[in-house]
Amino acid sequence: MTGKEKLQKALGHQEGPVPMDFGATTVTGIHCRVVESLREIYGLEKSPVNIHEPYQMLGYIDDDLREAMDIDVVGVLPPDTLFGFSVGAWKPWRTPWGQEVLVPGEFNVLEKEGDVYIYPQGDRNAPPSGHMPSGSFFFDTIIRQEPIDEDSLNPEDNLEEFGYISDDDIRYFQEACRKAADTGKGVVANFGGTAFGDIALVPAPQLTHPRGIRDITEWYISTVSRQDYIHQVFEKQSEIAVANLEKIAQAVGDLPDAVFICGTDFGTQTSQFCSQDTFESLYAPYYRKVNDWIHRNTSWKTFKHSCGAVEPFISQFIDAGFDILNPVQCSAAGMDPFLLKERYGDALTFWGGGIDTQQTLPFGTPEEVRKEAASRLEIFSQQGGYVFTTIHNVQANTPVKNLEALLETFQSFRS
Repeated sequence: MTGKEKLQKALGHQEGPVPMDFGATTVTGIHCRVVESLREIYGLEKSPVNIHEPYQMLGYIDDDLREAMDIDVVGVLPPDTLFGFSVGAWKPWRTPWGQEVLVPGEFNVLEKEGDVYIYPQGDRNAPPSGHMPSGSFFFDTIIRQEPIDEDSLNPEDNLEEFGYISDDDIRYFQEACRKAADTGKGVVANFGGTAFGDIALVPAPQLTHPRGIRDITEWYISTVSRQDYIHQVFEKQSEIAVANLEKIAQAVGDLPDAVFICGTDFGTQTSQFCSQDTFESLYAPYYRKVNDWIHRNTSWKTFKHSCGAVEPFISQFIDAGFDILNPVQCSAAGMDPFLLKERYGDALTFWGGGIDTQQTLPFGTPEEVRKEAASRLEIFSQQGGYVFTTIHNVQANTPVKNLEALLETFQSFRS
C-alpha cells in the first residue's frame, strides 16, 4: 500500500496501516541537529542538512532519509520562509553549536557575543526581526511595535503580509504539488494566508517595518478590547484567502490530500487563551468561510494546529469545518487520548499525539518512549482517523536512542 493510500484511508476513517509523518509541515518537523543524527543512524551519505525553516531551524527530510524512515507523507511548503526570504540558492553556514548546514541564499545574520540576529527579507538595512540567544537552537521573534495611536489605527496595516497570489507562486505550488504526488506519498500543502491571528505570525518577522498591532501582548488585549478592528482584519484576510484558494485549486486540483489552514494556538498547558464564546464570535466565522469553500470545491481535508488544553474547543473546531487536529498535546489538561478518541474520533483525524516532546522523548528512557508510543498507537489507531507523529517538532537535543526506540515501536506496531 502506498503512502497516499494509507493517508487517504486514515483521513477517511477506514482501518488500515497507520501512516507516519515527519517533516511534511512546520509543526511536524525535525530540528536540523536531529536530522543529521538520523542520517548517521541509517548510514546515509554525510551531507549538510538544508534548513527550510530557519525560525525553528527545521531540516529537510531528503528522499533517502524519508525512505529509510518509511515516512508516508510529504509536504508542500510556501516558497518563502517565515523571515520573508526565498527558500533556495543554498549557501553554507556554521551554527553556534558547530553544525555545518545549508541555509537559503538570503539568510543574512549578525553574530554578536554568541547571539545571532536575523534580518527580514535578508535586508541588512532593516532592523533584525529574529534573535537566537546564546545557547539556544532556534530563533525568537523580535517585537518591533511602533507606539499605538488609537485614533489612527488602520486594519490595513495588519494586512500588509496578506496579498493576492502571484502567477509565479501559483506555478511554484503547481510544480511542488505535482512533484510531491509523484512520490506516491500522501501530500499535505501549506498555501499560506489562512492563519487567523497565529501569534507566530502577528509580529510579522517577514516584514522590514511592520505596521499595525504587532506586539504579542497588545494583540491578545485587542482580541478583547478591539474586536471590531480584529474582525476587519480577519474579514479582508479571509476574502483574499478564498480568492487565492480559487486560483490555487485550479492549478493543483486533487493533488493535495490535506491543506494546513491555521496554527493559531487556543490552549495553554492548563487552560485556554480565550472563551468558547470568543472563539465562536471572533474566529469561527472566518474558519467556516475558508473550510466551507474548500469542502465545496475540492477533495482536500483541512488541518488545524493548536497546542495546549483545547478539548473544550474541539466540538467547535469540528463545527467550523476542520477535518484534522494537530499536535494532540496529550500532556495538557483534559487531553486524555482515550477521551479524545472516544468523543471525537468519528469526526476528526488526529495527526500527532504519538509521543510527548516536552518530557518523554527528550528526557525519558528508551523503554519509557516505547511504552508511551505503543499506548498512543493502540488508542488512536482504532477505526482509522490517525496519522502518527510526535507532539510538535522534534527538538535539538533529543537523544538518538530515544528516536530509535520511537521508530522501532512504530514499525513493530505496523508490521
